[in-house]
Amino acid sequence: MALFSKRRAPEDQPKTSIWRESIELSTLLGFAPTQVKAAPMPTLFDPGREFDVCHVGLVLRAVLGVQACLALGTAMASQNLGQWFALLSTGTVVTMFGLLTWLLAVCGFKRVLGRLGEGGQWLLLTGLGALCGLFGWVALDAVSVIETTNFRLISVALCGASVGGVMLAWLKLRERTQRPANALAQLVELQSRIRPHFLFNTLNSAIALVQIDPARAESVLEDLAELFRVALADASASVSLEEEIDLARRYLAIEQIRFGKRLRITWRLDPAAKRARVPPLLLQPLVENAVRHGVEPNEEGGELEIITNQKGSEVEIRITNTVGQPTKQPGHGLALPNVRQRLHLLHDVAAVFDVDAKPDRYSLRIVVPLR
Repeated sequence: MALFSKRRAPEDQPKTSIWRESIELSTLLGFAPTQVKAAPMPTLFDPGREFDVCHVGLVLRAVLGVQACLALGTAMASQNLGQWFALLSTGTVVTMFGLLTWLLAVCGFKRVLGRLGEGGQWLLLTGLGALCGLFGWVALDAVSVIETTNFRLISVALCGASVGGVMLAWLKLRERTQRPANALAQLVELQSRIRPHFLFNTLNSAIALVQIDPARAESVLEDLAELFRVALADASASVSLEEEIDLARRYLAIEQIRFGKRLRITWRLDPAAKRARVPPLLLQPLVENAVRHGVEPNEEGGELEIITNQKGSEVEIRITNTVGQPTKQPGHGLALPNVRQRLHLLHDVAAVFDVDAKPDRYSLRIVVPLR
């Protein structure tokens, strides 16, 4: 029994096989021991996400918040509505120039800011707020006759630093509140990456094709390998729509082997839309749902249509499938909420995810910005 005893390698040794005797046997037979590299853990939280202010929705909320504070502050210092409006108009020039400059700088250097320590972030961004406030005052001074004094410049700089500090605190609070949702979305994504029944069916299809059509069997296995390569890779922040479409094509090519003429697919793709950025593994679970619920339960099969279209600065994605008999094994209902959640984590309010369920047809509509 000692021959098969399992021994743990020392912690300071390279990660090789933990079966010492198998290494010795491989050496005797003339084979080098297999080196097993430790797989890197996927990053759940992007350091730059905390400072990702490059969204229209976030900018709009920041502007409304600062303007609301300015309106209340000037109202307390005004004696009538005319004076309040004059002070508000003057202050808006300073706040808009300063705030938008601050947001633009944070958006451009979000990766650098994410790598700084806590103290460095506060020091840099409050100082940036002071500079942006002074920049706003310079813009006002160029179009007005308001006297500039040292006291006023110090006051403007302190107000800018305060706004920068409040904005930083809000961004950190926003990130902390989104972390559980982000972790859950990525966990569901990881859990859904490998479906045993899909692997089983694909291998059965490949085995059946080996004797009658070896080239096609090889193509099926290549598509399966590519699907698993993407599924097991580290999740990046976003991928191009073109990559997602290629992955969906490979998946549907495998399913076409199973269903044959029962699966009728129509592609209507706009070449201008392929540059849009989307979360990884966005389309594959959606077309899998369409096949599972719209084709598999029906003896006559079903139709699946995938459409992409650029409309101005946005890209629209539509996935439509026919509906017949209900599936024998209902799903967990996690795929659609997961996709919706990951879309909003990437694009905030700029992303749209709509479902149009009719008795004979089920349609998904996704809108993402083209950037």
